[in-house]
Amino acid sequence: MENFYYELKLQINPAIEDLIAEIFFENFDCDGIVMAEETYKDLEMVATTEGTLRIFLHSDYSDSPEDLQYDIENILDVSREEFLSRGLTEDELGSWEFTLEEKKSEDWSKKWKEQWTVTHVTDKIAVVPDWIEYSPQPEEVMIKLEPGCAFGTGTHQTTQLCMKALEKYMKSGDRVADIGMGSGILSILAKKLGASYVYGCDTDDTVIDVAKENALKNNVECVFELGSADKINDKFDFVVANILHFVLTEIMPDLKNIMKNGAMMSLSGILDEKRQMVIDAYEKAGLELVEEIKQDQWTSFVVRRGND
Repeated sequence: MENFYYELKLQINPAIEDLIAEIFFENFDCDGIVMAEETYKDLEMVATTEGTLRIFLHSDYSDSPEDLQYDIENILDVSREEFLSRGLTEDELGSWEFTLEEKKSEDWSKKWKEQWTVTHVTDKIAVVPDWIEYSPQPEEVMIKLEPGCAFGTGTHQTTQLCMKALEKYMKSGDRVADIGMGSGILSILAKKLGASYVYGCDTDDTVIDVAKENALKNNVECVFELGSADKINDKFDFVVANILHFVLTEIMPDLKNIMKNGAMMSLSGILDEKRQMVIDAYEKAGLELVEEIKQDQWTSFVVRRGND
């Protein structure tokens, strides 16, 4: 009997591709996602599917294609209303129009892997997909990961902004907390940069084992748990929180509570047009700005807790 899979093509704003992809990994039997593909001719890009997510859904789905389409529509409707209620606009979300097609099985995972290469975040930090052989330069920190359903693979701007902040501001021997750690990449980097202790938590239980496997793969020891900032009773020298702006504003008091006096924090996941919301939140919490770092349409802040 021939195997099949479902391919969903969804029109989105590329700026929030990770957010939309996470919806499908959390709600469906999702084998993988291709964010964007580019076609080149004579070294010139002639076509791109940026703005279209190709989402591969398991053919063992218990319902018919019509039922699957209905479920997708319902999940997208609920998610869209939630994001709109939290301050994202229609333009920021994109249209979310989609097509669903049943296809014969093929080795799409091989094609997906071809999209990835070594990401040089800075002159000192390289993120390397697991299947690529790479020899780091002297003094270069290399992180090996298998990109997948746990987000924070090093290629997204919001992750890179936190990595740059860690490299610049985290001190050797610091105790570090990674809130919403996803793949664990920021925790792993903190440990490789000399952190004495690293704790990461996430509210998505599907990423805990992935983060633990990534730490093991990189020969570092981190503590990863299912949880959130409001459940933490410890204090840290450096905190990283790569989460969307509306979540950062909601949990800012909890983030401050886990910072030692004089501690620093990297806040990322912030679209430029939403930066004022986060500024208002950290100022209300009594945190002071150290540096604002930008990359493309994304903003991050490094802030410090005073001796209060």
